[in-house]
Amino acid sequence: MSSFKCIEFIDDKLKLIDQTKLPLIEEYIISDDYERISVSIERLEVRGAPAIGVSAAYALALAFKNNNVKDDSYFEKVYQRLASTRPTAVNLFWALDEMKKTYYSLTDNFYSSLLNKAVEIHNDDIDKCNKMAQNGLEIFTKKSKVLTHCNTGQLATGGGGTAFYVIQKAFENGLVEFVHADETRPLLQGSRLTAFELDKAGIPFSINSDSSAAVLMQKGEVDLVITGADRIASNGDSANKIGTYSLAVLCKHHNIPFYIAAPTSTIDKNCKSGNDIKIEFRSPDELNKIKDVLITKPEYKTYTPAFDVTPNELIAGIITETGLHKPPYNFNV
Repeated sequence: MSSFKCIEFIDDKLKLIDQTKLPLIEEYIISDDYERISVSIERLEVRGAPAIGVSAAYALALAFKNNNVKDDSYFEKVYQRLASTRPTAVNLFWALDEMKKTYYSLTDNFYSSLLNKAVEIHNDDIDKCNKMAQNGLEIFTKKSKVLTHCNTGQLATGGGGTAFYVIQKAFENGLVEFVHADETRPLLQGSRLTAFELDKAGIPFSINSDSSAAVLMQKGEVDLVITGADRIASNGDSANKIGTYSLAVLCKHHNIPFYIAAPTSTIDKNCKSGNDIKIEFRSPDELNKIKDVLITKPEYKTYTPAFDVTPNELIAGIITETGLHKPPYNFNV
């Protein structure tokens, strides 16, 4: 992995790299206030489904740092505040529910016990990232040119990443020649964050506008596409950053394999299909402004889904820490 850290717990405080300022400014948020961490999740200062879950777990533990007594109503208040931050990423709710199970099993030592559970969740994510990266090597049959969307590296997880870490491990094994990073409008996670991580990892890359992906495929510049996911239904339908579905359709037309990489904590067995996945809509400001600078009239109507859903029939494989899963998908077993 690269030298920077997305999430660290130091001196009883959570330290998060402020992703809204990357790659131009490398600045950190340091806090022991669960409300401040909740705001960080909402503002996308910390983002990426696994990273949100890890951060929320630490935030819930920190809520008991100065209130180290059993207080069910207080716990539920903190739980609900954190749960309200982002509706689509299932890892958030998985992590909070793991913390809830721990809280209601305790009679004392609430802070230390909850903190231990948060650390366990963080370490589990690191382990899952490592296994995913290793399992992902199976999708490479030659030295490949890869296209990816949004950001799925250390900035999106508690460990080395999901799709990005698969790419990085493949590069280290001589299986990746070049990476095309979609800019990922409207918040430019590709041009700001994935480019930052590719540069740190020394992987040859270029940034392309999202609408250039089709041309790259047409010209034979893409051998495979791999992205992450924020929620996967039990039938394999996968919600990810807006624009992912477009890539999967393009891959189908150009006969290019499209893969998803995500930990099993991203699989929501309560979702039978993508129709059950709640899609978050963001502020119009994210579309009509860049860095608080208006690029169009604010009174114009906007359409701002943060995610779309890729149907399972367009997905060649889903990489998790347990292996490479191929169609037909049935994650209820």
